[in-house]
This record gives sequence, C-alpha cells and structure tokens, in this order.
Amino acid sequence: MPLLRAVARTAVVAGTATTVSNRVNRRQQGRWAAQEQQQVAAQPQPPADAAPAAPAPEADPMERLKELGQLHESGVLTDEEFTAAKAKVLN
Repeated sequence: MPLLRAVARTAVVAGTATTVSNRVNRRQQGRWAAQEQQQVAAQPQPPADAAPAAPAPEADPMERLKELGQLHESGVLTDEEFTAAKAKVLN
C-alpha cells in the first residue's frame, strides 16, 4: 500500500506542476503580446503624402525556399503558413 500512495502522490504533484507551469506560460505569453502591441502602437506613422520606400532587392527563390523549409521544420511556421509563403515565393 505505501507504494500506491507514493505513486498517487507523485501523480498529484506532477499534475499540479504541469498546471501551474501552463498557467505561468499563458500569462507570460499574454504579457509579451501586450508589450508587442504597445511597441507597434508607439512607432511613428509615415506621413500620408510620403513616397513609398523602394522595394527590397529580390532574394534568390531557392535560398528563400530553403529558409522557409528550415523555419517549417523548426516549428516556427505552421503547415498553412509554410504553404502560403512557398506559393508566394514561387508565383
């Protein structure tokens, strides 16, 4: 019976730790999102009559596809984002 209590206690402690960790993670994500929004709002807006900036030079499509593939493999891009970005590079 002592082994069963130890296993039950471990399960409760692990479950509690997971719950607390997830809650802290969600709270931190919310704070980061709020900070990002504040930074975006604080950036000065260009005047309406200003000429648009020159477009960036075209990158090699193969290099861009390799970068996208690496971002997708590392989990930064979802399947949908990867597909959309790949289509944009190819078209």
